[in-house]
Amino acid sequence: MSKRRKPLNPARVMASGFLGLIVIGSLLLSLPQAHEGAGIAYIDALFTATSAVCVTGLVVVDTGTFFNPFGQGLIMIMIFIGALGFMTMSTLIFIFLGRQISLRDRIIVKEALNQESMADLVPLVKAIFVIALLFIIIGTSLLCFRFIPDLGYGQGVFFAAFHAVSAFGNAGFDLFGNYVSLTLSPTDYLTNGTILFLFIIGGLGFTVILELIRRFRHRKHLSLHSRLVLIISASLLVSGTILVLLLEHNNPDTMGNLPIGAQLFAALFTSATARTAGFSVLDTGMLNYSSLLILMVLMFIGASPTSTGGGVKTTTFGLVLITLVSMVRGRHEPVLFLRRLPAYHIMKAISIIIAAAALIFTTTFLMTLFENHDFMALFFEAFSAFGTVGLSSGITPELSNPSKIALIATMFCGRIGPETLLVALAQKKPKDDAIKYPEEHLMIG
Repeated sequence: MSKRRKPLNPARVMASGFLGLIVIGSLLLSLPQAHEGAGIAYIDALFTATSAVCVTGLVVVDTGTFFNPFGQGLIMIMIFIGALGFMTMSTLIFIFLGRQISLRDRIIVKEALNQESMADLVPLVKAIFVIALLFIIIGTSLLCFRFIPDLGYGQGVFFAAFHAVSAFGNAGFDLFGNYVSLTLSPTDYLTNGTILFLFIIGGLGFTVILELIRRFRHRKHLSLHSRLVLIISASLLVSGTILVLLLEHNNPDTMGNLPIGAQLFAALFTSATARTAGFSVLDTGMLNYSSLLILMVLMFIGASPTSTGGGVKTTTFGLVLITLVSMVRGRHEPVLFLRRLPAYHIMKAISIIIAAAALIFTTTFLMTLFENHDFMALFFEAFSAFGTVGLSSGITPELSNPSKIALIATMFCGRIGPETLLVALAQKKPKDDAIKYPEEHLMIG
C-alpha cells in the first residue's frame, strides 16, 4: 500500500528556501577567503547573511572594510536572490536548464508572487527578472559616472553594481565604510538620486511595474491593486517628507546646516528610505525622537506586495484605513473605486498587523532584557528589522548575541511575512468554511 502524500504547504517551502539560503550564505561568509584580517564569529556571519537574504541592511560588521571583494560579491548575490525571491530564482534556473516547471512548483510560485491564478506564471517570472536586471543596469551605468573617476574602472564598476543591486533590492548595504552610508555626501545628487530612484521603483512591486509598462504601451487601465499601491505610496512619501522637513530643518546635527534645496532632498530621501530601503543621508542616531516615531510608522507600513521590500505592505495599511473610513461613514462593507472589498481580505490585513505588532513587541522586550541601550534605540531597531529596512541609531554592532538572534528571527519573519510564517508552521488544514455556525453578537468598544 502506497504511503499517502502530505498536502503541499507552499508557505513552508518558501520559508525553508529562504532559511536554506541564509545557512549557505552564512557558511560562505565564515570562510577566511571572504574577509580581511581576523576571522568572523559565526553569529555575525549568520546575522550578515540573514540581513542580505532578507534585504534588510542591518550590519554587525562593516561591509566596506571587514569583507573583501569576494565576501562583498557573496553579499551582493544574496541580496539579488533575496530581492527576487527563492522560488522566482529557482524557476529561472529551471527555465535556463530547459526543465519543465511542475504543477507543484507553479503552485508555490503563485503563492510567492501573490497571484490569483497559475496562468502565465512563467512569462511573469521572466518579466520580473528582466525588469530587475534592466533597472540594475541603468543604476549601475549612472553610478559609474561617479565611482569610476574616483576608484578606477574595475573597482568603480564593482562599487556601482553593488550599490545598484542593494538599492533596487531595498537592502541598504553599502561599501563606503565606517557605517556612514551616504551621510558624508548628502548633496551628491547623482549618487543619492540614482539610489533613491532605484529603491522607490523596487518598493512598488513587480506587479505594479508591469502594469505601468503595459499602461503606457497599450493604454490599459490599472487594476485596483496598482491604483491603491500608487496612491498609498505617494501619500506616505509626501507626508513623510513634509513631517521630516518640519521636524529636522532646525536640527544642526542632521539637516540644520544644509541649504533649503538640500534639506528638501534629504527629507524626501529619509521619508522614502524608511519604507524598507535602509540607505541614509542623515545620521539616524541624531534625529529627534519625534522624527524617529514618524520613521517607525513608515518602516512598519513598508513597501508593496511582490516588491523587494518588507513591512506589513501598503495595501494592508490601505485596506485597514479604508475599512475604518467605511465604518465611520456607517457602511457595512468597505468600498474603493466602486469595488466592494472582500471580508476575507480585511481579516487577513488585520491579522498581519496584529502579528507584526506582536513580533515587534516581543523583539523589543527580549532586547531590553539583555541590553543597556536607550529604549527608543532598541524599539527603533526592532521596527527596522521587521520592516527589513536597515536603518539604525548605531547600536547594532554593540548588541549581545541573544539580541542578535532576536533580530535575526525578526528579519526572517519580516521578509517572508508574518502570515506566511504562521501558515508554514501550521500542522493541519483549516476546517471547511462551508460549515456555518449560529451568529451571536459581542459588545465591542
